[in-house]
Amino acid sequence: MKLGGRVAIVTGGGRGLGRSIALRLAAEGAAVAVSGTGREHLDATAHEIVAAGGRSLAVVTDVASEPDVVRMVDATVREFGRLDILVNNAGIAGPTASVTDTRCEDWESTLAVNLTGAFLCAKHAIPHLGAQNRGRIINITSVAGRIGYAMRSPYAASKWGMIGLTRSLALELGAHGITVNAIAPGSVRGERIAKVVRERAASLGKSAADIEREFYVEPTALKRMLDPEEIAGVALFLASDEARGITGETVGVTAGFRL
Repeated sequence: MKLGGRVAIVTGGGRGLGRSIALRLAAEGAAVAVSGTGREHLDATAHEIVAAGGRSLAVVTDVASEPDVVRMVDATVREFGRLDILVNNAGIAGPTASVTDTRCEDWESTLAVNLTGAFLCAKHAIPHLGAQNRGRIINITSVAGRIGYAMRSPYAASKWGMIGLTRSLALELGAHGITVNAIAPGSVRGERIAKVVRERAASLGKSAADIEREFYVEPTALKRMLDPEEIAGVALFLASDEARGITGETVGVTAGFRL
């Protein structure tokens, strides 16, 4: 197994993309702590990992809260004895609105979860990752972190910021054997993108089907959205020894979204 004996934290690991990443890392031998704000989903993911013969821990965590993050990291190391991999996946969609119609509190809450949360998790995971001299940090950003995204400015800004955080951490941590990379997915099927499509459709007076086709399917080379497992496979690669020479990079998995 590619990750035998290693320990990972996957934030936002209870459902959607985070769940797929947690299951993929566990299938390759990693013990996986899943964190998020919903106990039911976390427990379900952890149970699925254990039922398949793996090891897992569910920790209810608000990544925007530093005490919560400290508790999550401590619980993981206490349970499994070490930490090798951090996947910063937790995030929220934020509002679908023009800048003039976006409330300041919605801007701040989006950046608090999507960007500050990644910073806090890295900050408190790094001392443990460095002890292994082959630590991995994988930040889940977005194609929105590389382009302008009308009516989604808080989300886009948070994802641009995550790319900057990735590059800065890679420079800081390379001497300690820790690699830091980001994955920039395109549109991944699931609850979040479905909600975004509905909100954009409502704001523009169009049908959800038209919005999905015009904004999220037609601009891609493959003419489709992505499945979460396609992102999980790249996360596994970046977590493995095969990617030990890659750091500071942002890997696009976008179905060929036209930038």
